[in-house]
Amino acid sequence: MTMSSAFADRPLKKLLLFDVDETLTPARQRVSPEMLSLLRQLRKKVVIGVVGGSDYTKISEQLTLPGSSSNFLEEFDYAFAENGLIAFKLGKPLPSESFIKFLGEERYKTLVNFILHYIADLDIPIKRGTFVEFRNGMINVSPIGRNATLQERKEFNAYDKQHGVRAAFVKVLREKFQDYGLNYSVGGEISFDVFPTGWDKTFCLRHVVDENFEEIHFFGDKTHQGGNDYEIFSDPRTIGHSVKNPSHTMEILKEMFDL
Repeated sequence: MTMSSAFADRPLKKLLLFDVDETLTPARQRVSPEMLSLLRQLRKKVVIGVVGGSDYTKISEQLTLPGSSSNFLEEFDYAFAENGLIAFKLGKPLPSESFIKFLGEERYKTLVNFILHYIADLDIPIKRGTFVEFRNGMINVSPIGRNATLQERKEFNAYDKQHGVRAAFVKVLREKFQDYGLNYSVGGEISFDVFPTGWDKTFCLRHVVDENFEEIHFFGDKTHQGGNDYEIFSDPRTIGHSVKNPSHTMEILKEMFDL
């Protein structure tokens, strides 16, 4: 089986997929010019894609250099927002899916009401705003609130490592809504995602099967069980690489592909 003519210019029949936060960029911050330059070199040899849990707008902000007028879709062969529920191939959109369609309005309302009551009763050092963020294919839940500053995020992350706030929250939701067909994954510093079972990052793989890649590599930082990179990292269809931060990603790529 050969790759389609779309990628006939690449000498290697390999696809490399990258998480965003702490893989290509520092958490919730912009990509560096050095990283983009390395990815451009890499793209001359292999097919590259990005797969993030965040929505399209956030990923676009993070993967565009300040002051640049170019679209980040031009830098990647595949771009998957919300784990691939919003998907692009060579800049063109692929079919999308919806969390609301899957769950239904009544069940969704019951779930969100429970989450907001739980957060209201949660005793943590600080709370800000935007505790539930509705996305196309999931909801993102943050006990501190997504409006927290970078410093507040870091402080909450340290507090969470000590007290397991997010892990306890997920445990309660798993028990309470076990018949909803949902899964949960803790990612980033302040939140966790709630999505239909199977709609984790492995969802994006259905968009690439038609290309018959010889190898699919995945690079991510939250590759431990319960982390939002775990499913795709451990999937038999991928070769997983666990990274600590963007400079570690660059180090591995330079070594693997002689860049």
